[in-house]
Amino acid sequence: METALFVLVIVCACGFTMLNGFRDAANSIAGAVRTGALKPRIAVVGASVFACLGTLLSTSFSAALLDAASFEYHSPGSGLGLLLAAIVAATGWLLWAWMRGIPHSSTHALFAGLAGALLASALLHPEEPMGVPLLLLGGVLIPTIVTPLVAFLVSFVATIPATWFMRHSTSSRVTRVSRGAQAVTSLAVSLGNGLQDGQRNAALLTFAFVIYSGTTTDAAIPWWAPVVAALCMGLGALGGAWRITHTIAYRLVRFDPLRGATAQGVSALLLFAGAMILHLPLSTTQAVTSSIVGAGANQRFESVMWTNVLRVASYWLTGPIICLGLGWVLFLALHPLVG
Repeated sequence: METALFVLVIVCACGFTMLNGFRDAANSIAGAVRTGALKPRIAVVGASVFACLGTLLSTSFSAALLDAASFEYHSPGSGLGLLLAAIVAATGWLLWAWMRGIPHSSTHALFAGLAGALLASALLHPEEPMGVPLLLLGGVLIPTIVTPLVAFLVSFVATIPATWFMRHSTSSRVTRVSRGAQAVTSLAVSLGNGLQDGQRNAALLTFAFVIYSGTTTDAAIPWWAPVVAALCMGLGALGGAWRITHTIAYRLVRFDPLRGATAQGVSALLLFAGAMILHLPLSTTQAVTSSIVGAGANQRFESVMWTNVLRVASYWLTGPIICLGLGWVLFLALHPLVG
């Protein structure tokens, strides 16, 4: 039974990772496709390759994540059940958001689903749900509040020196240089996406292996975990998630190549800093979306479609709550089977 459950968790985790790459590819390529910096097919292939590369480079960061996000479980079946409930809850919500063209954080959906499953486990086994407050605070609440604000403000401010630097250039030269910069920063965002989300997906696979095999998180990460995560991220990114690409590129703000390059540069820097320095689970979706809105807002004419922006923000706020509830319900439903 535990072997079958382990295989099911691995399959679902791989599916979740592919969905992650599929949806987050839109964040990387939306601006570049919108301004013509990259052709859609080239943008998708580039996003796939660099997301895969970033995942393979993030192995050392995954080790730190395993220690920070470890949780208590009563048996291998119970631990695998917790992961399965969290993955299914997050996947269901992310598919719903994608169908409606809403960019949403895969990381925050997964962490919230896991927190809900842990609360359900604590209900069935009278104990203090250790780790849940820290998981929700450090993995969901703080990044959800801080990332959009920082990304918006930094992009808004960074647009000022960018436009000043190009003030004496012709419009054609500004467009040409900005498109070149945007092509580079688009790939940098994909690399940052791999560093951020790739490490968590590799850690998710490692968690399942640790629970099933009975080893400890202090042991070395199995070689296959980052490889499988990288392949799944890359394959998923090839899909492009054009519904979300259209939302980010056309339904939130009108921006030119200069502002697009600035926004993506800021997004990439935030993702790199979060993965390599701060070890915080920053959302690629929130970093890119907020940066584009921030850079686009710094124009003389009104360019931001605030109604759509607020609609996306409402999903960011309600999504973790829904995923928490789904994780709670799913684990209660699974408990008779997993023990």
